[in-house]
Amino acid sequence: MNIARSVLCWMMVILVPASLMAADSGAAMARPYGPAWLNGTGVQQSSAIFPGDLVQTSSSAALKIRASGSSVTVLSDSLVKFEGAAVSVEHGSVQMMTSKGMFARAGIITATPASSAWTEFELNHADGAVRIVALKGDLQISDGSQTTTLPQGQQTTQKDSTDTQTTPAQPGAVPPAKKKKKKAAIIIAVAGGGAAAAIAGAVALASAGTPRTISPITP
Repeated sequence: MNIARSVLCWMMVILVPASLMAADSGAAMARPYGPAWLNGTGVQQSSAIFPGDLVQTSSSAALKIRASGSSVTVLSDSLVKFEGAAVSVEHGSVQMMTSKGMFARAGIITATPASSAWTEFELNHADGAVRIVALKGDLQISDGSQTTTLPQGQQTTQKDSTDTQTTPAQPGAVPPAKKKKKKAAIIIAVAGGGAAAAIAGAVALASAGTPRTISPITP
């Protein structure tokens, strides 16, 4: 399978212009600059890359993807999925240059050129945050529910998901405050019961009137 892929890659490099190849299949060319991997296999020279392929760079390397009207530089220590008209940054950083509207996503965040004009931007995805810098041209930033414009020369940082960090409740556990309330309620109920008994006794005595004198002789 690897041999067939290598042969196909070299045939495409020699016979097919990059622009035609990209237009027909969404494929592009990837060239590493240092240790890098394509779908888990080390790549040391220019290779064809197809939608769905995963590229990874070491801490001392970069990898450049060239497609029709677009260029993506995968910076060091990054894991990126190539999607043809877009890239998905699992972690790490990419630099994008495009006149074809090529966009980048990370988690729920999507950065898309605001126009068909030449646009350059950088996206970094790390520690649950996505930082986007509009280097040339405006960007449309979407989190799936709303879209805002990021003007040229500006940057923004967004969360990569809508999840909020909360401490999960322990099954069956009752918060201390609730225990105290329950205990207090029980004490009050007991006290209330005692008071009710005392009141009932007093009422009984009152209704009985003055007690009858009992003779010590009479049984």
